[in-house]
Amino acid sequence: MRFFLGSMHEKQRNIKIDLSYEGTNYCGWQKQKGVPTVQETVESAIETMTRESINLIGSGRTDAGVHALCQTANFFTSSTIPLEGFKKGLNSLLPKDIAILSVSEVPQWFHSRKSACSKTYRYRMVTCATRLPLVHNRAWRINTSLNVEKMKRAAGLLIGEHDFSSFMASGTSIKSAIRTVTRLEVVKTSCPEYLPFQVDEFQITISANGFLKYMVRNIAGLLKEMGTGRLAWHHTKQVLKARDRTKAPPTAPACGLYLVKVDYPDCR
Repeated sequence: MRFFLGSMHEKQRNIKIDLSYEGTNYCGWQKQKGVPTVQETVESAIETMTRESINLIGSGRTDAGVHALCQTANFFTSSTIPLEGFKKGLNSLLPKDIAILSVSEVPQWFHSRKSACSKTYRYRMVTCATRLPLVHNRAWRINTSLNVEKMKRAAGLLIGEHDFSSFMASGTSIKSAIRTVTRLEVVKTSCPEYLPFQVDEFQITISANGFLKYMVRNIAGLLKEMGTGRLAWHHTKQVLKARDRTKAPPTAPACGLYLVKVDYPDCR
């Protein structure tokens, strides 16, 4: 889908960047007064290079403490800096927990948020009774075992088009909570790097045409309860049908959530 942005940018280049970040030190993506954010940090680096006032458009917001394997953003500029120059220059200016992965020039109609056709997130859980410093800010440590088969059964009930009101943040004001989940997988792996303890990692990967605020973290919270046996896997149907946030388990912490990728139509 193409969104034309008017004549104000017609003589400027539209630059798309893919970036990765470890979100622990930031209060999310979106700029906020008086606190560090990913958007403001990257925007400031671009302004240093271009000597222009820049509006960096992100593909969506990530919450405080959430990470990104590949976030997408774009900005308009009159600068003639080569694409590789932008990549090298920005990586030299940015802190170590943010990196530019790629830079490309895209058509005027491209908009990182409005042009997106789907997004993929991943949520990580590890089961271990001992505190794990290496994953403290990068996964949800759970002090009990999880049954992956029950989690998979529950996940299967969430695939498709549903009203996800039970999985969005309370007080969210939107026109519709209907979203289409095209993929929801739960995979169990072992983590030998954490020896001498036996540590299992559970990765929840979800793709959809759009996400509500806290939707992935709330789904992760539900699947965790299924895995521990506190809720039967088929209880998922009741939570969906209720369309009520209070009927679902607590929200999973931000530290385990990663934006994996954003998909777009052909940008030619």
